[in-house]
Amino acid sequence: MNINNKTKLALIVSAIIGAQGCSSLSTANIDEERRAFNAEKQALEQREVQLQRAQAQLNAMKGQTVQTGAAVQGDDLLPPDAQAGECYARLWVEPVYETVSTSKLTKEASHTINIIPASYEWVEEQQLVSEASTRIETIDAVYGTETQRIKVADSSRDWFTGLARHDAPASSALVQRAKEHGIDVDNAQPNMCFHEHYIPAKYDTVQEQVLISQASSRIETTPARYEMVEKSVMVREAYSRLETIPAVYETVTEQILDKPAHKVWKKGTGPIQKINESTGEIMCLVDVPATYKIISKRVKVSDASTRKIEVPAQYKTIKVKSLVASASENVIDIPAKYSSVSKRQKSSDVEFVWHDVNDHTMSKASRTGNKICLQQTPERYQTVKQRTVITPASTRTVAVPAVYQTLEVKKLVKDASENRTEIAAVYKDVYSQKLIKDGYMEWRSILCDTNMTAGRIQDIQIALRDKGFNPGQIDGVIGYDTMNAVNAFQRKNELPVDKYLNIQTVEALGVTTR
Repeated sequence: MNINNKTKLALIVSAIIGAQGCSSLSTANIDEERRAFNAEKQALEQREVQLQRAQAQLNAMKGQTVQTGAAVQGDDLLPPDAQAGECYARLWVEPVYETVSTSKLTKEASHTINIIPASYEWVEEQQLVSEASTRIETIDAVYGTETQRIKVADSSRDWFTGLARHDAPASSALVQRAKEHGIDVDNAQPNMCFHEHYIPAKYDTVQEQVLISQASSRIETTPARYEMVEKSVMVREAYSRLETIPAVYETVTEQILDKPAHKVWKKGTGPIQKINESTGEIMCLVDVPATYKIISKRVKVSDASTRKIEVPAQYKTIKVKSLVASASENVIDIPAKYSSVSKRQKSSDVEFVWHDVNDHTMSKASRTGNKICLQQTPERYQTVKQRTVITPASTRTVAVPAVYQTLEVKKLVKDASENRTEIAAVYKDVYSQKLIKDGYMEWRSILCDTNMTAGRIQDIQIALRDKGFNPGQIDGVIGYDTMNAVNAFQRKNELPVDKYLNIQTVEALGVTTR
């Protein structure tokens, strides 16, 4: 291919303009604002290097003599060692990356604390419910009954108006008068009768008190007086328990490199400059900034720990019988009991004028109509029952024992403790792209209108078919199916994959390139 210096200079200037036009694309794709300044600074430095390189190339070209039909050597704007009849395409070979993994700490080592609770046992305890006291019991008096014969009337010799029991008694005055009148009343024999005039004697009935129950005493007891009071009884001792305070973590983010900064070739925005029909478009070398990704990890702020909490003793309120006043006794005297007995008592005598009934010396007219007869009345007795004290009333003091209640009480056997378990740190594999080989521009020998024939295309299609790749119809035309089969063959055989039928692929298919 022939080229003059003027055309080559135009290509170089266009490349510089294209590079300037493409650099704005890289800054427009920067996502992170905090690195915008550094990225722009880096782009300006790269641009300055490119301008210096282009200036050096222009200066070198001014001293060279360009012959018609001779290629300019020493630069990469034209294919190196180009042969007549061959076509070349300038392609961008993508950089090669390797996925590497980095172990990142996502959770620091820590420990957990397991609380071993305190152990208790239930025991029975006797709690006082009612205090010991005394009570007084009354022992009643013991009484007996005895029979007593009481004389209620003495034996007597009385004078009556007759010998019949229902006859009226004669007065003493009458008897005395009779005596005064010569009747020996003192020596008179019973049943002797005397006539007389008389004034009857007067008798009074008097009441006489007879003892029927001796004086005694009885004892009244006042029982002890109690009142119910509330008493607080401990049913569980005070103890302490351990409470776990978990470790405190916070989530922090860390920015790590995902893909380093690199350069790529992109089509320029300026006019397409061609040397001839075999050359490609002008490409721009664009800086692609590094990309980063954010990972999260947990960072321990404080270790797990325990704290001791005091639990107070537990009490139960019960009602207890409390002594307010002791029992007491009161002796009450019981007076003797008497019974009234009626007794007939003579109050005045009668006056008589007497003579023996057999004595008829006195006329009947002098008689008073009364007579006296001596009747003898025996002693008269009355039987009464009398209540006597055999044993006086008394008291005795009885001890009342204290009353207890059995309660279940929770007793501490072993204090709570803690058991620490270590937890290892947690790591996570974070994957990133490591640049192994930078991308670059490469001239590739390809089939084009100059060295491409329908027969050669058919040979390529047949070779693809024979190797198991479907090129579509064998028609000598490079269509969609043919290029899909070519690219599949390239990928399988680790050949450069592009949109051209490069010579390396054609040769791998066993098809001649001439």
